[in-house]
Amino acid sequence: MKILIIEDEILLANSIKDLLESKGFEAETVFDGESGEEYAEPGIYDLLILDVMMPVKNGFQVAKDIRRKHCSTPILMLTARSAIEDRIEGLNSGADYYLTKPFDSRELLACVNALLRRQGSQVNELVYGNTSLDLESGKLICGEKSVRLSSREFDVMRFLMQSGENNISKETLLTKVWGYDSNAVENHVEVYVGFLRKKLSGIGSNVRIEAIRRLGYHLEVD
Repeated sequence: MKILIIEDEILLANSIKDLLESKGFEAETVFDGESGEEYAEPGIYDLLILDVMMPVKNGFQVAKDIRRKHCSTPILMLTARSAIEDRIEGLNSGADYYLTKPFDSRELLACVNALLRRQGSQVNELVYGNTSLDLESGKLICGEKSVRLSSREFDVMRFLMQSGENNISKETLLTKVWGYDSNAVENHVEVYVGFLRKKLSGIGSNVRIEAIRRLGYHLEVD
């Protein structure tokens, strides 16, 4: 499971990141609302942990804009503002749960697990067309045929299936799969997309990875 933490208190953000990673989650941090919205928009995360009090763009605004762009990723909103009016505003903005600071790490983990469980089968499986991606085994499955993906193939395919018909850029894939500090270039993305196309064809999938010049990739169903 991949979680994005949008929190301008760097020490707190990193502390939450360490806690989640110690429990087996993948976690990334951004430290302002605008960057958080940009990262969240493609829908490649399983959960967003969103602070309210941030400069330039607060968490309420970020949540509203994310929902306006049809991103359905669960949002756990964090804030020191505990008044009932603030809770109502947070939920009306698009948050799924509202957790006040300071909080116990056990309560945070309980909220994270509860929100992830609400996603039902998508927690363990992503489905597009006649093809599914098993998130536990790392296999692409179509009917009775299946193929195991490498770690990078799995990450690329996962992001593509989560984005569906929405384009995801090569730059975004590079950042999310290879990381900020990697020396990988756009050709690496092209190579792995080629691998995935062959594997999809090999299991009889009706899912195609389509490329749009300057916009990136999206999925289509024959």
